[in-house]
Amino acid sequence: MSDRTRPRILILGATGSVGEQAVDVALQNGMPVLGLSANQNWKRVEQQARRLGVRAVAMTDEGAAAELRTALADTDIRVYGGEAGHLDMIRASGADFAVNAVLGEAGLTPTLAVLESGMDLALANKESLVVAGEIVMREARERGCAITPVDSEHCAIFQALRAGAQGEIKRLILTASGGPFFGRKRTELVNFTADDALKHPTWSMGAKITVDSATLMNKGFEVIEAAHLFGVDANRIDVVVHRESIIHSMVEYIDNSVIAQMSVPDMRLCVQYALTAPVRTAAVIPPLDLVAAGKLTFAAPDTDTFVLLGLAKRMLAVGGAAPAVLNAANEVAVAAFLARKIRLLEIFDAVTRVSEELAPRAKGAHTLSEILDFDREARARASALLGS
Repeated sequence: MSDRTRPRILILGATGSVGEQAVDVALQNGMPVLGLSANQNWKRVEQQARRLGVRAVAMTDEGAAAELRTALADTDIRVYGGEAGHLDMIRASGADFAVNAVLGEAGLTPTLAVLESGMDLALANKESLVVAGEIVMREARERGCAITPVDSEHCAIFQALRAGAQGEIKRLILTASGGPFFGRKRTELVNFTADDALKHPTWSMGAKITVDSATLMNKGFEVIEAAHLFGVDANRIDVVVHRESIIHSMVEYIDNSVIAQMSVPDMRLCVQYALTAPVRTAAVIPPLDLVAAGKLTFAAPDTDTFVLLGLAKRMLAVGGAAPAVLNAANEVAVAAFLARKIRLLEIFDAVTRVSEELAPRAKGAHTLSEILDFDREARARASALLGS
């Protein structure tokens, strides 16, 4: 594109936490937004669409699309409906760049549609790489599309990697806040509720990812994501608990120098840099005050209690559809937990059981249809196991 600081963009999943921040970044940077998408919150999309002056919007819920067509009848904005309409909007947009902030496995098909259309991708939907990382990265290479990460950890690594060459990387170090249950043992987690899990110490995120942060499943997904994004084996990706969330991740090079990226915990920086990299533009976040921060602390994650982090590494090593199975079982379990149908520890147990049972067969699955078959089987098993 001719002007990296003002790409014509799509924002997919515009009403979620990251999507809202992407809208804010676009407004503050004067980036033209051609289209928006969401699932059901058509009233918020109407507000965003009018403010941004978009050409098109897509609602994956057909009922919400019908409501939005009526609401926008006084404009020239085209409204697409349903899953197929969402993909049609992407393909017809003519955008340079798409921010994919769709929640969960549902973000995979939009990711592939973006790449098939030849657009660059700012990726906040980690499930695209967890479920089908090999396929997504191959598609990006073959189409000549750039994938820039929006997750704070991967955005930090993406920036730190500018300090050295691929062959000079010793290891990647992902930081984790530790979530609200840091320091607790398994026996202490028995009675914690969804309300407890949603009390994240530093970040403001959606409910599902906040629970994943509490169980450290989110960090497990990020290990898988980092392996695909940066071409580094899982045995060279470490996790360290950093409660202050000031250092967002680090790269250690073969000379034992460690390059860290630091800022206040605000996802708008990650969205902005994903869209403009390698160019930097004026800040949309507050400056970092190290004196006010006072101190930075680090600890090893407790993988005996928070078993899903180690499980994620094992499923990555198994390969094939094993990470997709892990993700599918977790989505079912977390939804049941947020619906107050199961206890916290049942997430750990159900995801582990389903993943380990299906892994021996899942490792041989490599096509998208095979992976999605295992995704469905994992969801069914998890649902049956949890009675959800």
